[in-house]
Amino acid sequence: MAYVKVKRRELTLSERFYLPVIAGMGTTLKHMLQMGGTSRVTMEYPEQKWALPDRYRGAPVLVKDQQGREKCVSCSLCEYVCPPRAISIVPGEIEGPVEKGPQVFDIDMLRCIFCGYCEEVCPEQAIFMSEEYELCGSSREEMVHHKDRL
Repeated sequence: MAYVKVKRRELTLSERFYLPVIAGMGTTLKHMLQMGGTSRVTMEYPEQKWALPDRYRGAPVLVKDQQGREKCVSCSLCEYVCPPRAISIVPGEIEGPVEKGPQVFDIDMLRCIFCGYCEEVCPEQAIFMSEEYELCGSSREEMVHHKDRL
């Protein structure tokens, strides 16, 4: 295979002396001087928490009624509407006034994109987006939230 020599254009005088880079440094210095008299901008995280906006969507949680029973009736709408397929439900029969409830209700927080579709589609208002944003685990199994953790 033959190699073709590519002709390169000659650099201009400003390109040879890196003048555009020096102009960028001037902008950086201007910002640095403007920030000179202000206080620290770093947040001390464990002691200081973020002020969350009103419409913040955190981790989804299951809600119980006044008697302590689950409000979920295993309609599986949240499972069907979930874009990344993070929710899995196994319906079953339970005791009480509601005949149907989830035997297994799992949300894989590694796949959840916190879109809020599950909250919007729930006819029983059994799932809500909390204000929790500190989700951590040391393994993938810990990041799958089961019914008792939700």
